[in-house]
Amino acid sequence: MSWYYWVAVVSAAICTSVCLYCVAYLVKRGRPVDYSKKSGNTSSAILYSYTGAMNPAFKESAYLNLPYYIAGVVYHLGTFLGLLLFILFLAQININEGVKPVSAVLLFTGAACGVAILLKRISDKKVRLLSTFDDYLSNILVTTFQVTAGLALLFPHSEPFYFLTASLMLIWLPFGKLKHVIYFFAARFHLGYFYGWRNVWPVKTREGK
Repeated sequence: MSWYYWVAVVSAAICTSVCLYCVAYLVKRGRPVDYSKKSGNTSSAILYSYTGAMNPAFKESAYLNLPYYIAGVVYHLGTFLGLLLFILFLAQININEGVKPVSAVLLFTGAACGVAILLKRISDKKVRLLSTFDDYLSNILVTTFQVTAGLALLFPHSEPFYFLTASLMLIWLPFGKLKHVIYFFAARFHLGYFYGWRNVWPVKTREGK
């Protein structure tokens, strides 16, 4: 096997190990302690936090910026597809030839959304003031990862660039803002628990049902 393949294997192992440590830490911390009197159902609220509460119609930052929100969704889907392909590449599982061009188009579309998000971050003064070096680096790494994944599907000789890009992204993932792939779930859990405890979530209809 080529050296860049082993670089990717080592990077994936480091990323997985650190991420598992973070998960173990979160589990050890357990549920937040709330000393107020419980008045709602935390279980249904936690479920709602991962489902209904994610509806863009209920999120001001989403429904006021729908193109940006949709681009973000496509961008994340492209990342998940790229990670799935990374696992298949590492496992040396053959990918159906008919699937390759379709997957490549999806990856390039996701990368285009990543570029659009980056340009908005640069051009929008409010977003730019809130941005850090981590925001730019994470975007560039993920976008490049999607592009090289698409190229690797269409042009096998470009695999070295793909594996090296994937390695860089994986090494950065558990140390930068990309780590939200882990903390997203913990944050939604705590949010649901907090509002469920206070009987705010799930949102009630006007009839109280």
